[in-house]
Amino acid sequence: MIEPAFLLAAFLGGLTAVMLRLPPMVGFLAGGFVLNALGYDKTPLLETLAHIGVTLLLFTIGLKLDVRTLLRRDVWGGASLHMLASTLLMVALLSLFKWLGLGLLDDTGWHTLGLLGFALSFSSTVFVVKVLEKRSETQTAYGRLAIGVLIMQDIFAVIFITASTGELPSPWALGLVLLIPLAPALRALLDRLGHGEMQMLFGMLLALVLGYALFESVGVKGDLGALIIGLLLAPHPAAQTLARSMFSLKELLLVGFFLSIGLTAMPSTEMLAIAMLLVLILPLKSVIYQLVFMRFRMRHRTSLLATLSLTNYSEFGLIVGAIAVSSQWLPEEWLVVISLAVALSFGFSSILNGFSERLYRWLEPRLPQVAVDELSPSDRPIEVGDAEAVVLGMGRIGRSVYRRLQKEYGLRVLGIDSNPQSVRKLGARGFNILEGDAVDSDFWDKLLMSHGVQMVVLAMPHHAGNLFALKQLRSRKFPGKITAVVEYPEEIEPIRELGANAVFHVYDEAGRALADSAAEEAGVVSRASQLG
Repeated sequence: MIEPAFLLAAFLGGLTAVMLRLPPMVGFLAGGFVLNALGYDKTPLLETLAHIGVTLLLFTIGLKLDVRTLLRRDVWGGASLHMLASTLLMVALLSLFKWLGLGLLDDTGWHTLGLLGFALSFSSTVFVVKVLEKRSETQTAYGRLAIGVLIMQDIFAVIFITASTGELPSPWALGLVLLIPLAPALRALLDRLGHGEMQMLFGMLLALVLGYALFESVGVKGDLGALIIGLLLAPHPAAQTLARSMFSLKELLLVGFFLSIGLTAMPSTEMLAIAMLLVLILPLKSVIYQLVFMRFRMRHRTSLLATLSLTNYSEFGLIVGAIAVSSQWLPEEWLVVISLAVALSFGFSSILNGFSERLYRWLEPRLPQVAVDELSPSDRPIEVGDAEAVVLGMGRIGRSVYRRLQKEYGLRVLGIDSNPQSVRKLGARGFNILEGDAVDSDFWDKLLMSHGVQMVVLAMPHHAGNLFALKQLRSRKFPGKITAVVEYPEEIEPIRELGANAVFHVYDEAGRALADSAAEEAGVVSRASQLG
């Protein structure tokens, strides 16, 4: 059974962070350090729960990822260039600290400095994905770029771990390629399970057994296996539903991960000072990210927000440190230093990302301009053409709105969605659709709205996204009518206050329509009709 103190520390830490308007994960980390100071240590159960949380996180990343993202030059090229440049920078800085007399670096050689530099070049997959999911921005241009770079870093990590242990994967690892022809059968089975507990249980089976356990059994990192299994299922329409169904479980288990980082070891004053020094040089790591991304001619918002999200150290540094300590390449104290640096960087990055939009608005005019024809096609101005109606968010509700406006009212409709997979699929089915992220402020700057647009329907799944889009339309004095979809009653008034012409409460309106249909079929006349 898990220690009651662990649950209490996690809750109080998370509650304090929320009250301070910080992400709960910062409070979970603080809770771990408090437990450490009180003499608690990691338990096998806590480590198991933390490990399962990370595995499920990577599995759900795979479910949402288009493998073609990894083949983009800005992803694999950006990740490779940053790793090389960041490692060299860290080695140079650590050499300077050694020359200045930093005690923990007294007996370190170039091999150890290179190892530390390599470990500090990574960014945290767990932290970044948590931040993006919290803001519903995993499918934005910068979110896809950041996740692609992180996955490339995870691949580099697997290569390093394999090389450092001197153990090659089993020859049976070649048989893992058989999972590719097996994928259609897995997708077909997912179809037959429907929703609910069987779907979630199937996801757990795939992530922990077919992914983690199978890959570990042939000498390949199990977390990578969970990611790959998720990738194989990603093309299936139900993959997003599966990811959502596992969301709460994964979030709860990741609390154990953040607690375990705080419980790694008790730091001394010198170790804390070195960790804080490493956090102070994080901006240099950010500068390298920004310069690398700018080399690939992306919009400033894409490159800068991806850079800010990646401004942290990775839990992978702890793995590198553990390997180095066990091989006697590194003093044991460095494992504590890296643990502290990772935890402190999470807090720093949380605060930094809270101001990311304002930082972008301040920095954007100071960055060199990129010609429109040099940008990638997805970053160029969006023209709505001769559309008379625009639907933002082409999920199930958005698609229904699109069809109704087109077939029943004869309008020329344009759909806009941030998910490139959905855009491709709907485009192939004949929808007039463009890729665009309505919660991206640059989207509105590059959107060329014609005078023929009579209405905009806000059908995005997240209330915050619809609010943001409504603010942008009103600030640009859009003359047409705006209708917004809401899921909960308390969301109606904020939408109306911002000037929406009509608000559609999904469940309430669906209930009314269902009741009217049932009464009509039963021959029941409404009271209004009776009075009339």
